[in-house]
Amino acid sequence: MNTVLYFSTRGTVFETRAYTKADIDLLIQDHQLHCLTSTDRQFDFWFSPSRPGCQSRVNVRATELFLATTKFTGKSVPLLPGCIVVATHDADGDLDGLSWQQLDLLTKRNRALTDRDLRVLDRRIQRHDRRQARQSRPAAVVPTPIAKPRTPVAHF
Repeated sequence: MNTVLYFSTRGTVFETRAYTKADIDLLIQDHQLHCLTSTDRQFDFWFSPSRPGCQSRVNVRATELFLATTKFTGKSVPLLPGCIVVATHDADGDLDGLSWQQLDLLTKRNRALTDRDLRVLDRRIQRHDRRQARQSRPAAVVPTPIAKPRTPVAHF
């Protein structure tokens, strides 16, 4: 059984199963699957990068967990977009499930994040969201002048 964690963009975390990279692709429902690995090479974070012009929400909980498992700081950690799948791999590099010990380790590392790193990360995410909102705002609509209704002219 290959247990993986699925982080939705709304903050919900599900424990589910995936046996191959194709299963992860189905969970994320997008193309161009990318993977970032934790510093100790124990955890793999699978995601699909956002396309240019496509608004993609930052997955806050998955980004915090990635921060907890790497040597990045709140200022430098990559903001992970969209849905994220966290798994591990075996000695051959093939997808493998998370053990109970690894799930406990993820929990401990996530709790070990400093308040400072969380504040810095939160500010970065807020800036990113504001930037995305500005870029996705439609162009200002210029009102067209309203034509005056015709009035009949009396001819004598």
